[in-house]
Amino acid sequence: MIGLIGGTGPEGRGLGMRFAMAGEDILIGSRDLSRAVAAAEKITGITTLGRVSGAVNDIVAMRADPVFVTVPYEGQRPTLEHLSDTLAGKVVVEVVAPIGFEKRVAHIVAVPDGSAAEAAQALLPKSRVVAAFQTISAHDLLNPTVSIDSDILVCGNDVDAKHLIMSLANSISGARAVDGGGLRNARYVEGFTALLLNINRIY
Repeated sequence: MIGLIGGTGPEGRGLGMRFAMAGEDILIGSRDLSRAVAAAEKITGITTLGRVSGAVNDIVAMRADPVFVTVPYEGQRPTLEHLSDTLAGKVVVEVVAPIGFEKRVAHIVAVPDGSAAEAAQALLPKSRVVAAFQTISAHDLLNPTVSIDSDILVCGNDVDAKHLIMSLANSISGARAVDGGGLRNARYVEGFTALLLNINRIY
């Protein structure tokens, strides 16, 4: 079962819907159970290929593997510190990009560890952290009629974990998984996400 921590936001719901459309069972997580259940019901209204349910983040961390982290960057540390023991031994997919905005212009937020993904690995020393999906538009993910015609860069130090997430990425219609090398390379993908947001705003 695939879990999404903080999965009620646009990115989490979009990924949950796409994986459900590929036939995967999904567990949407939130601090608020009612929000998680409501998000799951929205996805079930679009596709019934995979079973989708909602739960609080603690239950998602306990029951699911792999687990996707889709919380805002500012919420990453308290969320992962709380769940560190529960996520031990699991594949954790970091979708977070540390981005801020000034006058609608996106900029990357400096992370002492180098990237949000590397910070996640430091917070989860017993988990296998993979970085992926940062550059994929939540707006496109949430539109079931749109093919995700895009490369998905997947970075990670654990080869088996990285290949698992690449396989999931390839299950999304139109998507193409690309091996992005080690987790250290996630810093470049996160920075590229800010660049793409600014290009999209201009055009």
